[in-house]
Amino acid sequence: MLEKRLLTRLHDKKARLDARRPLPAAAVRRLEEQLAVEWTYNSNAIEGSTLTLRETQLILEQGVTIGGKSLREHFEVVNHREAIRWVESLAGSGPARPGATHFRKWVAPERQEPITTAVVRQLHALVMARIDDENAGQYRQLPVRIAGAAHEPPPAWEVAARLSDWADWLASQEAAGAEPVELAAVVHHRLVSIHPFLDGNGRTARLIMNLVLLRAGYPPAIIARANRAQYYRALAAADRGQDEPLANLVGRAVERTLTLYLEATTPQTAPPPAGDEWLPLREAAEGAPYSQEYLSLLARTGRLEAIKRGRNWYTTPAAIRRYRESLNL
Repeated sequence: MLEKRLLTRLHDKKARLDARRPLPAAAVRRLEEQLAVEWTYNSNAIEGSTLTLRETQLILEQGVTIGGKSLREHFEVVNHREAIRWVESLAGSGPARPGATHFRKWVAPERQEPITTAVVRQLHALVMARIDDENAGQYRQLPVRIAGAAHEPPPAWEVAARLSDWADWLASQEAAGAEPVELAAVVHHRLVSIHPFLDGNGRTARLIMNLVLLRAGYPPAIIARANRAQYYRALAAADRGQDEPLANLVGRAVERTLTLYLEATTPQTAPPPAGDEWLPLREAAEGAPYSQEYLSLLARTGRLEAIKRGRNWYTTPAAIRRYRESLNL
């Protein structure tokens, strides 16, 4: 399901990160705070929030009220951060506490509690607190349609049974040792397709997706607002039984956060070795047998190791060399 080069890189980067544990606490704390802001901003923005990344950061870190923005948008930010904390506590050890980050201390799989329907409902309750208290954590009783999607969610009277089946299936997949990144993508889609709540389904499903990843020792996948159209196309493809686009979209997001963790925990005592420096695709194409447009295609499909910083893709000469070598395998 995952593009083979991408899957190999994910396993390699996770192994490299695992080998560095315990990770430097101060560096990781700063990165995790940054990722929490990004995760909150992007997940809310995908659902229509007009807050910027900077405004999201100000609300979370300084408690600022942003003029001209709705009370709902402020609650969406605060609620989502609380939901992240709870996800981290479920993936880690010990009780949740304000500011706690548990990516570094996950519980061994054989000791983890299953992800139940109660977990899904509690996460939804956190996401929708003070926004729609009447329906927060409650299955919908009304029919719904997903805007712009051909898929029609099940009738309301089937939701409880469908979600129970979903939880049983997830437990069986985790017990069987399913590939975590692929599983996280499919789990997310199956939950969204049930659409168990009147509102907040997307944010809840992305939180569950990252809970699956964190339990397996991966960092979270942050689906960027800039990739919203691609994300919706991947969900539509999954509706048709084609899970590969969504799995690879999630895989590329996981690779980005793995790269950020590796960078944050690497002492900068010397410049990077020749060939390992990150270059914009325009510069990387100058010394490669590929155009900038083709490198962009390779990056967007996961075939080439690359990272997106802002709106621009970056890769390394070594990554291009490894891609060329893979063509001869």
